[in-house]
Amino acid sequence: MDKDTIQEQLKEIIAVYVPDKEILGKLTPEHDLINDLKINSAHIVDIVLDVEEKYDIMIEDDAIMEMVTIGQAIEVIYGKVQEK
Repeated sequence: MDKDTIQEQLKEIIAVYVPDKEILGKLTPEHDLINDLKINSAHIVDIVLDVEEKYDIMIEDDAIMEMVTIGQAIEVIYGKVQEK
């Protein structure tokens, strides 16, 4: 699985939690999940759970703390998928 595929699938996962749907069409790896996309911290946990279920992976707490931007989230997910 490549990073572009992960980005598209991540976009689908986070779409439910992003209040401003217009930003989804302009999503870049630099977008900050909390500050730019306005996803609250409780929903970050939901997103992580959704990602874990979709990819059948476990994301440890320290890795969750590294998932600040879309790009960083993709890197964490990609790394976990490659470990499988």
